[in-house]
Amino acid sequence: MSARVRAPELRGRGWLNTGGRDLKLADLRGKIVIADFWTFCCINCLHVLDELRPLEEKYGDVLVVIGVHSPKFEHEKDADALAAAVERYGVHHPVLDDPELDMWQQYAARAWPTLSVIDPEGYVVATMAGEGHAEGLARLIDELIATHEAKGTLHRGNGPYVPPPAPETALRFPGKAALLPNGNLLVSDSARHSLVEIDPDGETPVRRIGSGERGRADGPAAAATFSEPQGVCLLPTHVAEVAGYDLVVADTVNHLLRGVRLESGEVVTVAGSGRQWRAEVDDHAHDAFAVDLSSPWDLAWYDDKLIIAMAGIHQLWWFDPIKRTAGMYAGTTVEALRDGPLTEAWMAQPSGLSTSADGTRLWVADSETSSIRYVENGVLGTAVGQGLFDFGHVDGPAESALLQHPLGVCALPDGSVLIADTYNGAVRRFDPASNQVSTVADGLAEPSDLVLTPSGEVLVVESAAHRLTRLAPGALSAAGASTVDGPRHRTERKPTDVAAGEVTLDIVFTPAPGQKLDETYGPSTRLVVSASPPELLVDGAGTGTELSRRLVLNGEVTAGVLQVTAQAATCDADVEHAACHLTRQDWGVPVRVVDGAVTRLPLVLRGLDA
Repeated sequence: MSARVRAPELRGRGWLNTGGRDLKLADLRGKIVIADFWTFCCINCLHVLDELRPLEEKYGDVLVVIGVHSPKFEHEKDADALAAAVERYGVHHPVLDDPELDMWQQYAARAWPTLSVIDPEGYVVATMAGEGHAEGLARLIDELIATHEAKGTLHRGNGPYVPPPAPETALRFPGKAALLPNGNLLVSDSARHSLVEIDPDGETPVRRIGSGERGRADGPAAAATFSEPQGVCLLPTHVAEVAGYDLVVADTVNHLLRGVRLESGEVVTVAGSGRQWRAEVDDHAHDAFAVDLSSPWDLAWYDDKLIIAMAGIHQLWWFDPIKRTAGMYAGTTVEALRDGPLTEAWMAQPSGLSTSADGTRLWVADSETSSIRYVENGVLGTAVGQGLFDFGHVDGPAESALLQHPLGVCALPDGSVLIADTYNGAVRRFDPASNQVSTVADGLAEPSDLVLTPSGEVLVVESAAHRLTRLAPGALSAAGASTVDGPRHRTERKPTDVAAGEVTLDIVFTPAPGQKLDETYGPSTRLVVSASPPELLVDGAGTGTELSRRLVLNGEVTAGVLQVTAQAATCDADVEHAACHLTRQDWGVPVRVVDGAVTRLPLVLRGLDA
């Protein structure tokens, strides 16, 4: 164990969930503290929120989780947007607003999410990057409880969390919507863990499906439960008749697909084990009830199957309601933007889907690359967007236009597509015929989906305003659109200076207490490396099983991003029925090639020493 390091003081622009109180580390002395460095756009960060909930419940009298919000996108720096996100995602612990990433730097975070564990005496005792650490954290907390109870430095009792007042609105952070055969709309009321059927006026609730409590119970409309549902998709009539349900819901935080029978409102689970996917990439068909999913966010019927925007692992999956099978459709799980054949393309948190009127093209809102992609003839292409770190509000030619974290798309009959440009608060339109992007409407509160009615009207799911909004008549005409030349942003993280030529990439991994590497089914580790631009890497790209890799960097490429994905399989040691675990992390590491710089690049997958 290295020398103990004092935790830096917690400072930021303000606090949430504390009743207006500013917290200091001295206020938390005697408690075990987990500082969770997160940003609300990041699906891995949302996974960690869900992983922490059972720990907060189990260790509520000794553990305090502090969310340190360190934003990626410009919109996430807005204090009101952060407050909305804290409610939207059910964050029930204090949150420190860190808009300039000061705390991120003080605690030496390098990836979203990062967890720092502080002991009751105020020392950092562990730092963990990525998700999948619940078991390791529980063991570490047990050790800290035993140690500090014996020393007399552990203080039991209530923590500093103060819940905000309960809001009163018909919807709360609606996510997605679909048009029903009777002309009504079905909306996923995400923060209230249910579905709401709404009159064609877009305002009047007709019925609610789901009790409103977080859970995963099947059953009648009033008793069934969801956990932050998102996408909803009607099945073709002939498929629904065989399947026995009419539409499918992406039950996002449960990692499930649920079927709904519209006549009765009954809910049934149709795909997913309920476990989060942490496995190997394959092209096999799997039993739909046995397969693990990861944060399914939207759904669309395309290519004679239900396509799933699997935001949690940066892929598209497919589901066959008749054969009751599911599998991977596009993407490799690498988080980046790369076009090509479906099995080789890269995506980053796909969150919106829409099928073209002629059924030949599937539009995809690829949120973390701020891009609009499309599937056609077995290939994934990009219509608008430039990558993980470039975003803004810029109209004009598609090759130079910029979006900011779009979550929804809606294909129009003329071949163009509307975009819910979420973090710009706008509806945008891309016209493939002219290759132009324009702004149709702005001033919206985090639009997350769009619905085209039979009469040609467009309804916007205005998520942060908790309502559906109808676009003004004429908004879709050429005269109704505008051309915005707004700000251009690039996420700037301090690059690591590395030398041209040979560089050693080391992934530092230490199993959690009580665990060991699991080689029961082959190598326990996996490492995938690529670069943007690709020319940055002369050698070392590709997939292997060793967590150390010789890279050769091109001295003629002065800067770029190394894209690294690492995972390690572990199991419980010295127990009769050992549980298995998989730790995984993606990094986008900005580098600058400089003569005489370092020749070793270490990244921590999980480190249990500060």
